[in-house]
Amino acid sequence: MIRPMTLQEPLDLVPKEIASIKVVKRDEMTTVAIVGTCDTKLQELVFLRDRILSHSPPVQVILIDVGRHPVSHEAIAVPQTRLLTKDDPSVTSLPRGELIKLMSDSAASTLSEYFNQGRIHGVIAAGGSGNTSLVTAAMRSALPIGFPKLVVSTVASGDTAPYVGDSDIAMLYSVVDVAGLNSVLRSILINAAAMICGAAIAYHDQTGPHSARVSSDNTENTKTIAITMFGVTTPCVDAIRAHLDTKYPGRLETLVFHATGTGGRAMERLIGDGRIDGVLDLTTTEICDLVAGGNMSAGPDRLSAAVFKEIPCVVSLGALDMVNFGPRATVPERYAGRKLYEHNPAVTLMRVDADEARQVGEFIVEKLKTAEAGKVEVWIPKGGLSLLSKSGAAFEDSEVDEVLFRTLRNGFEGTAVRVVEDQRDINDEEFARDIADALVSMMG
Repeated sequence: MIRPMTLQEPLDLVPKEIASIKVVKRDEMTTVAIVGTCDTKLQELVFLRDRILSHSPPVQVILIDVGRHPVSHEAIAVPQTRLLTKDDPSVTSLPRGELIKLMSDSAASTLSEYFNQGRIHGVIAAGGSGNTSLVTAAMRSALPIGFPKLVVSTVASGDTAPYVGDSDIAMLYSVVDVAGLNSVLRSILINAAAMICGAAIAYHDQTGPHSARVSSDNTENTKTIAITMFGVTTPCVDAIRAHLDTKYPGRLETLVFHATGTGGRAMERLIGDGRIDGVLDLTTTEICDLVAGGNMSAGPDRLSAAVFKEIPCVVSLGALDMVNFGPRATVPERYAGRKLYEHNPAVTLMRVDADEARQVGEFIVEKLKTAEAGKVEVWIPKGGLSLLSKSGAAFEDSEVDEVLFRTLRNGFEGTAVRVVEDQRDINDEEFARDIADALVSMMG
C-alpha cells in the first residue's frame, strides 16, 4: 500500500523540478482578450467571458468587438466604434471580404498595442469560418510565437493551415455551430475557457516581473541555432545535435524545423523576429516543391530572412533530389513517367529532373548572392543529397545533381558567398560534425 506523504516530510522526496518552482505574487492580474463579432455571437461570447471571469485564480477579460454592426453591452470593453478611425469606410455596406480585412487589421492593431504594453497574456475567439479568418489573421500579425492563442471554430477539424500559418495558434473544434448556447457548445466553451486561462497564467508567470519558471542553468549566454530537417536527412540532424551538445555544452540551443512548408515559414518568421542567432539550413527541399508544384512549398520568401537579418547561415542541399506529393494517385498527370517513390501511403516522392535542379539552384543563388562576406556558406554534399540519392539508392542520379552543383558554383562566382564542395553524402556523420562546426565558427 502506498503511504501518502505528509507535510512534515522533507522536500527532497519531491522532484527537484517541482520543488524549485517559486510561488509568485503577481503585481497585476492575468488578462485574456476575447475577440469576436458581438452583433452575431454576443450570447456565446458573454458566456465565454463569464467562464473566464469565474476561473480560480482570477483572470480578467477584455472583450473586443469586431462585428459589422456596433453593439452596446456592459461586457464589451472595446466596442467596434473604438477600433475604427474616422478615415475608415462605412463598415455597414462593405463587401464581406473587405469587412473581414478591415476588422482584422483593426483588431491586430489593438492586440499589438495591448501586447506591447503587457496588458494581455492570452487571446481567445469563437466563431465560424469568417470569424476564424478574421481573428487568426490578427493573431498571426500582432502576436509572437509563444503567446497563448486559442480559437474555437467550426472549421478546426479540417485543413487549418490557412488559419494557423507559421504561427502557433491552437484550434478547438466546436462540434456544433457557434450559434446559440446548448449543452454541447457550453461544454466546449467551458473547456476552452479553462485552456486559455491556464495558458495565460503560465505565460504571465514566465514573462512577468517575478518569473515562476522552473529553475534551470543560466541561459544568458546561450545562442540559438535553427536547423531544418526531413525524414531523409534525420541522421545528419541527429548527429549535429549530439555533436553540438557534446562539444559546446550549455552554449547552444537548437530549434529543429521539419521542412514541410509550414516549418520553413515558421523558421523564417522566427529569424525575422530576431530570435535566431545562427541558421544551419541543412534541408532546403521546400524549394523543390515551390518549383515543381509539390505539397510542401514554403513560398517564395524561403532563404530570405537570414540574409536580411545578416546572421550567420550555412545552407546545404538536403532533399533537393525530391518533390513531395500525397498518395500516388494525386501526383499530377503532367508527371506521368517520372521516377516516383512511395515513402508511405500518404506521401509520394518524385525525383527532381535536370530542369528543376537548375531552377532550384537559380532560386538559391538569387536569394543568397547579396549576403555580406563571412555571413553565408553553401555546402554541397556530392555523395548524396538524402538517404534516397546516396550511392545505390532509389534516387541516385549524379548527372542531375551535377546540374544543381554547377548552377550554384557558377552563380556564386564573384559573390561573398563561400561554396564548399564535399565528397561525402549529407548523412555522413563527419560531414554533420564539420558543417556544424563551420556555423559555430561563423557565429564567433
